[in-house]
Amino acid sequence: MTLGELTVAYLRHHAIVAYLALVAVSAALFAWHPAGAVPTVATIALVVIAYPLIWYVLHRWVLHSHWMFRTPLLSGIWKRIHYDHHRDPNHLEVLFGALYTTLPTLLLVAAVPGWLIGGTGGAAAGFATGLLCTCVYEFFHCIQHLSYKPRVRWLATMKARHMEHHFHDETGNFGITNFAWDRVFGTLYRRVERPAKSPTVFNLGYTDAVAVQYPWVARRSHPIPARPRGADRRARPSPDGG
Repeated sequence: MTLGELTVAYLRHHAIVAYLALVAVSAALFAWHPAGAVPTVATIALVVIAYPLIWYVLHRWVLHSHWMFRTPLLSGIWKRIHYDHHRDPNHLEVLFGALYTTLPTLLLVAAVPGWLIGGTGGAAAGFATGLLCTCVYEFFHCIQHLSYKPRVRWLATMKARHMEHHFHDETGNFGITNFAWDRVFGTLYRRVERPAKSPTVFNLGYTDAVAVQYPWVARRSHPIPARPRGADRRARPSPDGG
């Protein structure tokens, strides 16, 4: 896959179309009820700076939680937003976040702070910024999972760290575009630093034994085809991070 083909597939996805449409709506709302320059800049800066930490927290303690699949009302959401993605990491249909989870989250973490800083205009600026940050994250997420081999070293390294999260040990490398908070919390690793592969890298701890006690995800799941012999090896990054 070329970068152009990847970009076309990315831009055609309904989630990206929805995000960009909402950016346009937010821009129109801002034009109608503009905030001052200082509140606007402050809101945009806050969202951009906080976004990596918010993602890290949600990825580590929500998407990789066990409390969600233990709750009948949340089990289906957990299955869609992350379990299915880890079961089949390169499956395009579950590669992007679900709108019914991402949009309320962005309203909470981006629009509400913007409103507190700059009223209606600040909320519009914050929401638009959060949406654009999500678009950037989703684009890099496509690079990490689709059959595109980056030629730029930093991008190849970024992909390697994320592939280790999916194919070697899911308890680290929670970042997407950067791994600063992994460094802070001690969860950044290279595969050579963790010789043993996690036994739950594909099921996130939702084993057959766990499914007996908490069956709601299993009831919604369908068997996936067995991986070809050597598939994991091809998907893993090289030891040097390239």
